[in-house]
Amino acid sequence: MLNGLLVSNLLLWIVVLATVAVMFALVRQIGVLYERVAPAGALVLGNGPKVGEAAPILNLRDLNGELHQVGGESPNAHSRLLFFLSPTCPVCKTLLPALKSISSREQKWLNVLLASDGERKEHESFIRDYRLEKFPYFLSTELGLGYRVGRLPHAVLIDETGVIRSTGLVNSREHIESLFEASERGVASLQEFMELAQSKEVNEEEVA
Repeated sequence: MLNGLLVSNLLLWIVVLATVAVMFALVRQIGVLYERVAPAGALVLGNGPKVGEAAPILNLRDLNGELHQVGGESPNAHSRLLFFLSPTCPVCKTLLPALKSISSREQKWLNVLLASDGERKEHESFIRDYRLEKFPYFLSTELGLGYRVGRLPHAVLIDETGVIRSTGLVNSREHIESLFEASERGVASLQEFMELAQSKEVNEEEVA
């Protein structure tokens, strides 16, 4: 009887371990599937100022006390990438190395600005931990409301004249890069460009 009980417990553990292994495999496959169906570019939600409109003009001090005009004509003729983030946002943190790289690479024409809200002390620690000292960093509820930011990370590309050129949710380096490409193509997002291209193909087929 004792042997039977031991065999029964062993079989139970084997079933439990097999179930855990199957669940892990399913979770991994869901992650892979998400990567495959994720947007080719930044996801535009349709809230806030639209591409082609003037960005809201706000005069704000960064955490170093320096006064900046966010929106309007750029004082150094640079475009601005306004990046909304949070110390509690895991995706935001994974994008910081890419953001630093892009800032260095595109410094001749682009300024990167960081924006959030909350307790100053928490953000000062966040800046130190991730070495963000070189970026103007704003704590402003008004800024988030002005762009209707509801989900993070969110980015807005503003040109040197103060016009919004592209905007959307970003969760990869490719999504950030897509904002620049969308701006060059004169569309709000790469999704819009692809939709226009597909529509053009359909129209051409109908005419033919």
